[in-house]
Amino acid sequence: MVQQREPLTGPAPPADPRRHRPSRTRLLVRRGIALGLLLAGLAIAFWLVTLAVGGLSEDPAPKPTPVVASAPALKIIFPEGFTREQMGERIKAVNGIAREKRKISPRLSSEEYLKATASSKIPGTFAKDGKRRPLEGFLFPASYQFEQKTTSRQLVKRQLEAFERAWKQVDLSYARSRNLTPYDVLIIASLIEKEVVAPEERALVSAVIYNRLRLGMSLGIDATIRYGLKVPATESLRESHLEHPTPYNTRKHAGLTPTPIANPGLASMQAAARPAKVDYLFFVRKQDKIHHFFTASEDEFNSFLDANGYG
Repeated sequence: MVQQREPLTGPAPPADPRRHRPSRTRLLVRRGIALGLLLAGLAIAFWLVTLAVGGLSEDPAPKPTPVVASAPALKIIFPEGFTREQMGERIKAVNGIAREKRKISPRLSSEEYLKATASSKIPGTFAKDGKRRPLEGFLFPASYQFEQKTTSRQLVKRQLEAFERAWKQVDLSYARSRNLTPYDVLIIASLIEKEVVAPEERALVSAVIYNRLRLGMSLGIDATIRYGLKVPATESLRESHLEHPTPYNTRKHAGLTPTPIANPGLASMQAAARPAKVDYLFFVRKQDKIHHFFTASEDEFNSFLDANGYG
């Protein structure tokens, strides 16, 4: 390293302090620059701390979610007691309303719905014989929402899922003690659904069916004939209907029908599994078209028919 030496010349004359003193304006400028640098340093430090804390945060500020227009929701209602074919007709009607009023063409199809429900292994599982049958009885009646792209098979799947949820609430212990299969109970539930208007009579109609099955009597329920021969409720049954050999004629054939005759709700399922403890064997609709007259006596039954103009 080279060492600097003192100059060999004599000492310099003393400097005039007034010559190097900064002006007032320069002092103000320097102080302003210093203050600006200080503030800038503090801002950078604050930004670095915020960045560090934000990087460690478990809940960073969420990014705005883009708004996506949802598909318009549609609704279809299947009342309790509707048959599979009536549900197909309801789909056709709802599609017409959607096209006319909502300007939407749903993928649901009455034809595809009937095709999807025409045959399934599910009834055979309930009956324990493995036979394929229509899904009548398993298409749970309720209100269902669907979209334009919903298919008929997707709707059927939702109905079957709703049925499973409802069926889990049915206690089959008494029916099993009477040697009835789950499918038998579902058939009885469909008969109850088609016959009963007043809710309190469900268990009473169920009792009549159980008592007649136990005694080997025919059930004599005209709703089964209407179902088998596709006779609408607005049309009176003729003698030819009553004598028809269809297996759904419960006047001529003892026992239950081959399949349910409608799709029952939960209340009818529960009544079918646990009937009232009564000895009734007969019932007939009263004049109010809502309630029934029940009796265990055939003579009382016939007397009621005569007194109320049945003949």
